[in-house]
Amino acid sequence: MTAILVINSGSSSLKYSLIDIENENELASGLIERIGQDVGAVTHTVRPDTSADAVVTMLDGSYEQERAVADHAEAFSVMLEQFEANGPSLAERAPAAVGHRVVHGGARFYAPTLVTPDVERQIDELAVLAPLHNTANLAGIRAAREVFTDVPHVAVFDTAFHQTLPPAAYTYAIDAELAARHRVRRYGFHGTSHQFVSESAAAFLGRDLATLRQLVFHLGNGASVTAIDGGRSVETSMGLTPLEGLVMGTRSGDLDPAALLHLARRAGYSIDDLDALLNSRSGLKGLAGRSDMRDILAGREAGDEAATLAFDVYIHRLRAYAGSYIAQLGGVDVISFTAGVGENAAAVRAEAMATLGFAGVEIDPGRNAVRGRGIRRISTDASAVTVLVVPTNEELEIARQTARML
Repeated sequence: MTAILVINSGSSSLKYSLIDIENENELASGLIERIGQDVGAVTHTVRPDTSADAVVTMLDGSYEQERAVADHAEAFSVMLEQFEANGPSLAERAPAAVGHRVVHGGARFYAPTLVTPDVERQIDELAVLAPLHNTANLAGIRAAREVFTDVPHVAVFDTAFHQTLPPAAYTYAIDAELAARHRVRRYGFHGTSHQFVSESAAAFLGRDLATLRQLVFHLGNGASVTAIDGGRSVETSMGLTPLEGLVMGTRSGDLDPAALLHLARRAGYSIDDLDALLNSRSGLKGLAGRSDMRDILAGREAGDEAATLAFDVYIHRLRAYAGSYIAQLGGVDVISFTAGVGENAAAVRAEAMATLGFAGVEIDPGRNAVRGRGIRRISTDASAVTVLVVPTNEELEIARQTARML
């Protein structure tokens, strides 16, 4: 059996998944949260091993505990303890490689990349564009390389899928020399999710990926939409950072830059104040005091005016991007919704698509209301555009890319 260990290291968390790449089964996954705090949370989930050559059929189970975890190096020790205590045994399921999620690869990294000291240095340099993300990703890589010394480590970049953007899409209309010197351009994010979903949609429909014009809405606490032509990203809503684009849980998305100048001049906001405002106190939370779409929907149903306005602003932005990207593609064949909100909020999907009849979109209310775990169609049989719900699996995509790179 060939297993790939996937690591997603956040600023105060470590998420991991052990995947049998031959049949793409997840053998185990886990999450270590609140790293560096007084009390951390550890969750380890084991999936049943149903492969024909399994020595012992493992029982499905989830194991949870609270404990302090000082740093990412200790988090890896905790992860190893969980595998040893609860399975599967890494002696029997030894990873052939470790795949790492890295958020920002700039314009340098456009494919899965074998981690070397020089690659580590470049990831560190790019942290200026994503300080919270790349710094944490790099801490995870270094901790993992200390533990898994005899296997290759592969970095898979969120930005890599969007390296096919044409210059007209990634160029900002500011002073060209200044932009080049400070690497100011659109990079795009959620690339592993957009790639996984667009490929999964084509496979589900039995269509050639190269022939399809697709929109993928990745709607979670962070949210983005990508226009994909023949499997290539040609336009995406996030920009230099993950702040641009759609309304998100706590992030503003698109905003007139002069609003920041106004707040700096009239309200005395510093750079750090503006950063905190746009990333942590905006979006749904800024509009309605709640960042979770489930709370927004409940408030809307109860007649809460702030929640209703937040929902309307959210939908308005989705429709605006949908129309823009359909125009950029010259039409669309498939639209997919994914991530927490995209997969579970039927009202969001219905309202986002409600004005796209001109483009051939027709939603089936019954299909849209049905909850399910797999890929499912929510458009009518007569709809000229196929609309799908496609559960994303970024860990599996990272494992696939790691295996392909090797």
